[in-house]
Amino acid sequence: MNNVSKKQAILALNAMQRYVTQQNGTEPPFDNEFYHHKAEGIYVDIVSGEPLFSSLDKFDSRCGWPSFTKPIEPNNVIEKQDNSYGMQRTEVRSANADSHLGHVFPDGPKTLGGLRYCINSAALRFIPKMDLEKEGYGQYLKLFEKTK
Repeated sequence: MNNVSKKQAILALNAMQRYVTQQNGTEPPFDNEFYHHKAEGIYVDIVSGEPLFSSLDKFDSRCGWPSFTKPIEPNNVIEKQDNSYGMQRTEVRSANADSHLGHVFPDGPKTLGGLRYCINSAALRFIPKMDLEKEGYGQYLKLFEKTK
């Protein structure tokens, strides 16, 4: 993503999306777009469109934000130490756009790797399974094929 297209994408964001992705903010818990979202598809960075998470890895952690067990493209997610607010946490950022996404914690489902990626809805755009091909994410359709 070049600087011009990144600036244009940032200008198109609403105030909450800008606050979360550009100022390391956090949206209100339980009152955000994807917390209760259950449709099949993938979640991409709101700024760059880089694929981040799949609905297949989403679970209800009861924390107030969408939670995922793992990224669909590990190279698209960067983890950084975050010592803000007197806490020691691991921040999660998108690799391409450097958007703040949320944090990862070691308290996820043990059977699925033990991680909980706690992500702000405002940092994400959802691509429904039926739109993956037309939106340029057709390679992810295979994730949703049922094995017999």
